[in-house]
Amino acid sequence: MRHRVGGRKLQRTSAHRIALFRNMSAALIKHEQITTTVAKAKELRPYVEKLITLAKKGGLSNRRLAHARLLDDAMLVKLFDVLADRYSDRNGGYTRIIKAGIRASDASPMAIIEFVDRDVSAKGLDSGPVMTDEDYEAA
Repeated sequence: MRHRVGGRKLQRTSAHRIALFRNMSAALIKHEQITTTVAKAKELRPYVEKLITLAKKGGLSNRRLAHARLLDDAMLVKLFDVLADRYSDRNGGYTRIIKAGIRASDASPMAIIEFVDRDVSAKGLDSGPVMTDEDYEAA
């Protein structure tokens, strides 16, 4: 029996699930809005909100705990410097999930998970190589 065992397995091993949430939380902190399936978004929400709560408390031990969950130094700095200040007066509820329809390939329900008071300019920031005018002319 699986009484009081929470969380979705998402058809993954535990190591794969940990890596999935680690990568998705780093992407959410970086871009402040990502598109994923509804099930993944609902599982990611408490993972990220606990990280923000650690950042709000501050301190070296909480920074080390957050680093153990996140393993991304640049996003750790943003988490503790930017997001902790932004949500210092808010008691939870840092993210929202917006249903985004059905994916065409496999008909899975999609959702957008984003921070409540997000920085709109952070979306897509540094997500790949930027093409210059010279690159367009060469192509």
